[in-house]
Amino acid sequence: MEYHLAIDIGASSGRHIVGYRDGGEIKTDEVYRFGNGVSQTPRGLVWDINALTENVINGIKTALNKYPNLVSLAIDTWGVDYVLINGDEPVLPCYSYRDSRTEKVIKRVHEIIPFKDLYSRTGIQFQPFNSIYQLYDDYSSGRLGKSTDFLMIPEYLNFVLTGVKMHEYTNATTTGLVNAATGAYDGEIINKLGLHKGLFGELHAPGTFVGRLKSDIAKRVGGNLNVVLCASHDTASAVEGISMNGDALYISSGTWSLLGAKNDKAITDDGSLKANFSNEGGVGYTRYQKNIMGMWVVNRLRDELCPQSPWDEITKQAQKSGFTEWVDINDEIFLSPDSMVEAFDYMIKSKIETYIDYFNCAYISLAHSYKQAIEEISRNTGKSYGELYIVGGGAKNKYLNALTEKICGIKVVALPIEATAIGNIKIQTEI
Repeated sequence: MEYHLAIDIGASSGRHIVGYRDGGEIKTDEVYRFGNGVSQTPRGLVWDINALTENVINGIKTALNKYPNLVSLAIDTWGVDYVLINGDEPVLPCYSYRDSRTEKVIKRVHEIIPFKDLYSRTGIQFQPFNSIYQLYDDYSSGRLGKSTDFLMIPEYLNFVLTGVKMHEYTNATTTGLVNAATGAYDGEIINKLGLHKGLFGELHAPGTFVGRLKSDIAKRVGGNLNVVLCASHDTASAVEGISMNGDALYISSGTWSLLGAKNDKAITDDGSLKANFSNEGGVGYTRYQKNIMGMWVVNRLRDELCPQSPWDEITKQAQKSGFTEWVDINDEIFLSPDSMVEAFDYMIKSKIETYIDYFNCAYISLAHSYKQAIEEISRNTGKSYGELYIVGGGAKNKYLNALTEKICGIKVVALPIEATAIGNIKIQTEI
């Protein structure tokens, strides 16, 4: 039996999950878990990329101890963020997408290339943290001039493990720099912004062999195996892990809720632009989807209001709340507030009676944001959708699932499975 290792890293935690095929089904075994998160430093919100690297290596060692015959591994992470490299050394810090550094350059980027033109070429929705704005800030500050390479987070981790610098297609599309028609980095956008074209190499499809572990890494982990590309944007891997029937919708529900549908090609018309939909890379298709603020909001509320309360107790109480007002959960006020409670206080018009009302407001608001996105997808694609598949941590929230089904008027199929890891492993098994 062949065993494969999915290294699935999110904004708050990472997991090493071993998978194998048993008949037509992929079985999984989580062998290592570690915490992840941003740190506030004098230079801004940053990732501890060195600690992240060490956890990746330690997890591989743990996996090989339990499964010495591992065949391959692949890494997926959140999108947008990257590491600049000078030669073989990272140019630190590694900024988080939640840092506010892009605020001062977005207007300048759009003066050089109006967003409507960017969208028509890339099909990527506007988000203030998109890599294109981060990279322009690096260019403006001189950081880019000190760099010889640019690698998305999974690509950088692959480089540490193998010594090979290779760019992967699905995660690259989150940068806002990949041409939707050609599937390659858009040289015209790169040139107009003054970014060094040599930083943006050839894009490779999921399933491409990257290399074997370097000798020093192999010695540390106690073995060697192939490193390959999965769909290294975690949402792309999650969609691969869902068995959907016909025309259906999906939500990858985690820190963000990514709601979308599979399409044969990008849709970059005015309707999609106005609705702020993204056309991101999939495995042989385009993911036509929208970013919705997601479980980040309720996680932050819990941190402030009741950090010791279990989630099942919170949702049980929320169901009894009589508070029914909802807010625009995608408003930028919720992106990275000092206080999530204060953000809700600013947006809510009614009087909050108890702390649990905040949670009910958040859940109802999420369901309404899903409804709006579904209506926009149907209008822009000309299709009707009968089912909504929900995977990720949010799939376990039965109350939110019930609210979504009721408010959206669509059948919800909740799959509390390791969809991202399954999609990651699926690609490894098909090589």
